[in-house]
Amino acid sequence: MGLTMAMPLHRPSSSPTTHILGFPLHVRPGFFLFMALIVLINSNEFGFWLAGSVAVLTLLHELGHALAARAAGARAEISLDFLAGYASFVPSRPMSRSTRAGIAFAGPAIHIAVSTAVLIAMGANPLDLSSVNDSPARFAIFWAGPVIGLFNLLPVLPLDGGNIVETGLSWFLPDNSRRVMLWISLTLTVIGLAWLVIDDERRGLLPFGAIILLMQLQLFYAGGDQQPDDMVWNRATAALRGGDPASARRLVQRAVAAPTRMTPPTEGVDAAALAQLLDGFGPSLPVGNPANEHQVGNVLLALGQYERAAHYGAASYARHPSGVVAATTARACNAAGDPATAIAWLRTAATVPDNPALLAQIIDHAPELGSLRMRPEVVALRRTL
Repeated sequence: MGLTMAMPLHRPSSSPTTHILGFPLHVRPGFFLFMALIVLINSNEFGFWLAGSVAVLTLLHELGHALAARAAGARAEISLDFLAGYASFVPSRPMSRSTRAGIAFAGPAIHIAVSTAVLIAMGANPLDLSSVNDSPARFAIFWAGPVIGLFNLLPVLPLDGGNIVETGLSWFLPDNSRRVMLWISLTLTVIGLAWLVIDDERRGLLPFGAIILLMQLQLFYAGGDQQPDDMVWNRATAALRGGDPASARRLVQRAVAAPTRMTPPTEGVDAAALAQLLDGFGPSLPVGNPANEHQVGNVLLALGQYERAAHYGAASYARHPSGVVAATTARACNAAGDPATAIAWLRTAATVPDNPALLAQIIDHAPELGSLRMRPEVVALRRTL
């Protein structure tokens, strides 16, 4: 029915937001739609009890993740959506694998413990099916609680059990644990679905397996396996939020050094996570492909790290003289409050005839150069282009 899991941070753009125990809570329309569907499908007292139980226990499940993340020093928030809840967190310090596994386990642990306690308080024995089937309320809480909680511990992605196993795999396969775990999950899920098809007694669980398979295919086609270079910023910030800054930095270092061109971070990448990612490199930012170094410089500019962008741009120009890199360095210098050095870099850019049209466009439109455009020396330089 309802699936809950810990996921990398994604900030919803159009959902009602409130706070619970200090955590931002995003409730999307799909969550209410899912509760309504549960009631409509069952159309009886059981349906109302099931919808209410799923709603409450999903929230408690995500609170379990969020509280564990907060205890580990991370900033967490919760989202409730169609079919699933998500607890996302951004670590404030490196996390051990055991800590990350503990955060993943905390959700289903709270889920199962609370629902089991409620059933016992209602006079039901959670281990006796005839006991929990005694009333619609007990049966609904049994399915929404222990059943879904244990279901979340299955060792397949994107469930909590799969995330726990992947955390263990990262010890042996630090760079490929996600890809390997995704293939393992797809294989186990397909085998499980085939078994459910031929098992008459358990065929009713087919919708659970179908939902999991759909989510896995979405991960696969979204780049969970191929991991194209144009998603490197997304993957690196996701690794950082998952408490693995070393893997996050390796991803960026390899992408910058690769011969293929990186693309800018997508709209969904959180600026705070990007800043934390680049801060983790200290003074030794990644170098390699000139075009990718330019991309790193642009990210620094977008984050407002102007002095750092200026130093990085100057060093990049020394390795790979380029008018565009010089112009980017000029933008950083002027934004940092050094117009004289910015103009000197624009002059340098004009001496490198790699792309005068692009340089003219940068002078005309770069917001960091707005205060320089009417300076006589810049006007004269612009005319030469």
